[in-house]
Amino acid sequence: MQRIRLRYTKRGRLRFTSHRDFQRAFERALRRSEVPMAYSAGFTPHPKVSYANAAPTGTGSEAEFLEIALTEARDPAVLRDLLNDSLPDGLDITDAVEARTPGLADRLTASVWELRLDGVAVADAAAAVAAFNGAETVEVQRRAKNGMRTFDARAAVVDLRALDPQADRPGDKPCAILRLVVRHVTPAVRPDDVLSGLHVVADLAPPVPAAVTRLAQGLFDEESGTVTDPLAPDREAAPAAPQTAAGTAVATAPEGAGSA
Repeated sequence: MQRIRLRYTKRGRLRFTSHRDFQRAFERALRRSEVPMAYSAGFTPHPKVSYANAAPTGTGSEAEFLEIALTEARDPAVLRDLLNDSLPDGLDITDAVEARTPGLADRLTASVWELRLDGVAVADAAAAVAAFNGAETVEVQRRAKNGMRTFDARAAVVDLRALDPQADRPGDKPCAILRLVVRHVTPAVRPDDVLSGLHVVADLAPPVPAAVTRLAQGLFDEESGTVTDPLAPDREAAPAAPQTAAGTAVATAPEGAGSA
């Protein structure tokens, strides 16, 4: 059995698709592409697909991850192109690697988010960010299955900053851009929780809903303060391509590889 890890996006209007909607679209793409999927046992077999830390409905993302199990070996790059031909625009496979190391989900410990606040001046956003960063705790509430839940939105935030105005944006309408790095903790702290926290500490209330996009997710590097690529260990573990007499690398397909 071969395992392939995929990175995919949710862009444009597709950000409003639920995780269940994406599952249906992805499994349909698997069938159309004739991917040799492995299936679970039991009375209702289903494709062996493992989804990791999906973004909330309504948020865009450049960094969603999943893993699939195949009964026959396939070239990850070819598989990526076949799936993209069968997926709607906005749901795009941007990377595919063979799984060679364990624990993909364990390497998703933090996310980088961008929050676009239309109608909010950059100076107001920067003042609210300073108040949030200066607070020891910022308690917010979120409705859960058992009613309202109160938790600290500050502790999980590694970095929050207001970016300088971008030259390519119209100057007649205020628009603040926030960059957020947040750890994946329990309970999860989401971008809308941080927005609630900005309202608590500085009464910041965007006139329209924020446009939220996940830019990256992976293992948080304490030394550099960055979020690293979770697929990098699989690439590093891949065997080197054999060399010809002239010293040129020769790419070889895995045993049994062929068109899906």
